[in-house]
Amino acid sequence: MSAYVTHRNGRPATAGELAPLAFAGHAHFTAIQVRGGRARGLDLHLERLRSASVELFGRALPEDRVRSWLREAVAAGPADLSLTATVYSPAGEFTVAGDGVEPELLVRTGPAASGPAGPLTLAAAPYERFLPAVKHVGEVAKTHLLREAAGRGFDDAAFVDRRGRLSEASIWNLAFWDGAEVVWPVAEMLGGTTMAVLRQQLERLGVPQRDREITLDDLPALSGAVVMNSWTPGVAVHRIGAVELPAAPLFLETLHRAFSAEPLTSV
Repeated sequence: MSAYVTHRNGRPATAGELAPLAFAGHAHFTAIQVRGGRARGLDLHLERLRSASVELFGRALPEDRVRSWLREAVAAGPADLSLTATVYSPAGEFTVAGDGVEPELLVRTGPAASGPAGPLTLAAAPYERFLPAVKHVGEVAKTHLLREAAGRGFDDAAFVDRRGRLSEASIWNLAFWDGAEVVWPVAEMLGGTTMAVLRQQLERLGVPQRDREITLDDLPALSGAVVMNSWTPGVAVHRIGAVELPAAPLFLETLHRAFSAEPLTSV
């Protein structure tokens, strides 16, 4: 049984089917960590696929069909794996798709991942994503800014919008700690599924949270920062741009505890 599996619409994909997709860039996706055939926040991933399909294609695949195709790919791999589900239109790019063109689903699995240990340093990069609420493919800017940041000695990049607000990082959401509350940055960004899980579970645990605009000038007054994505509910960040942030082990432990409280659901 291989950790590397690629399915198209619920069955193993052929090279001929994948060839036209290798150069395509009009699609959206979600990334899921599967453990023992189960995942956290599966309902959020399914809703992400549905809403993004409506945004990009004007229609979405039935949820039961999507879930069945995800299940087929998971069953073909080991118990623990990383899964990426990508929805695209067979009409391709640079064309006007007709009303009768239904989206298709490409599912890829690979080895399970848990992210870097941290702490990380993030360069502050001016950038705003197109359609920020959609997790779409073909984001050359994000990889470019990541590599540019690495060339300057940073681990990754955090994005600053035209109003000076911190929004997100290359493949991460950001969260901050003020010593008493979890602070979520307010800006146009992709709302991550891990972020949504944490917000729900922190509320259930009675951990205070608030939303506010955060600029680079606000960072010295904060007591910690993390990044999060499907790999992990929190990796410590100890510098953004020129501003150093203190270690916040309680903050990090609270996020991991909240994420662990989210039940695993069979794919």
